Formats: sequence, structure tokens, C-alpha cells
Amino acid sequence: MKTLPIITLPDRKLRLVSDPVERIDDDLRRFMDRMLATMYDAPGIGLAAIQVGEPRRVVVLDVAKREDETAESSPMFLVNPEILSSSDERSVHEEGCLSIPEYYAEVERPASVRVAFLDRDGKRQEMEASGILAVCLQHEIDHLDGKLFIDHLSKLKRDMVIKRFAKQAKLGPKPAL
Repeated sequence: MKTLPIITLPDRKLRLVSDPVERIDDDLRRFMDRMLATMYDAPGIGLAAIQVGEPRRVVVLDVAKREDETAESSPMFLVNPEILSSSDERSVHEEGCLSIPEYYAEVERPASVRVAFLDRDGKRQEMEASGILAVCLQHEIDHLDGKLFIDHLSKLKRDMVIKRFAKQAKLGPKPAL
């Protein structure tokens, strides 16, 4: 399956607030399948539609292998996801992002969340998540709202990252090794 190009910082599209999906049909399912192939190819554990330049409230993710390398893939497709509630308890995890390649930082977020979404068949679902799944859900839903994980860092760190990626964009892509 043909993958989609992932946009990276400093692309301004990453700051767009994504539009709700009005209808789940075969075209959207094909798009989600291409998003999933792109995510696996990158490789990553989550991808929001805006990261491939589509400002639609669509997320694909698969954290199964992150938790257990021998696990079978367990892809999830979330349309119009929203966080219904977050725990008061906080946790810190190292995060990275396919749109901010090769940069990782410790981010503090709620330790668990309750999320509602439509599945790939258009059925409303709700789930409780903790651990890496909760982190991934919050990270990807942030993308749909035009937020990046670096927005959870200090202003100094965030500005350094943005400056680095803006400079790299001016210089052009890194040569392949």
C-alpha cells in the first residue's frame, strides 16, 4: 500500500485545528488504511490525519509492540476522538513525534483518560486508557487541536526545537547516509 508523506515542523499545517468527520465511508476507510501503513513504515505508534496534511479528526494508532515486542499488531482507528475525562494523577513519559523527527523529551500528562470516538464502522465507542495508550491518545488528540508535544515543554526548550527545525528546513533535507 502506498504511504503518505508526513509533514514536519516548521510546516504551519501542524497548527491547524482539524475538522470533524461528517461521514465514515469506504474512501475514509481507505485513507485510514494508508495512514496506518504510513505510521508502520515510519515507524511510529500513532498518526493524526493532520500529520499527512489532512485537517480531519482522524487518528490511527497501535501501541501493542511498544508494550510487548512479541505482541501481534493491534491497530486502532479513531474518528472524531475526544477526551471525556482525565485523571488527577499525572505521569511522565518520553515522547517523540513523526512530525518532529529524532527529537524526544519527557512530557507530563494525566496518567489515564476516558476517550469517546467513532470506530471505522461509525459506531460510537468509549474506552479507558492508561500507560502508553493514554500517552499516545493524548498526543494524537493534541495534534487534532493544533498542538504539538513540544507545547508541553518549557518555552525555552520549545523555542530551541522550533528554531532547530526552522533552520533545518532552510538548509534542506539531510543527505541520506
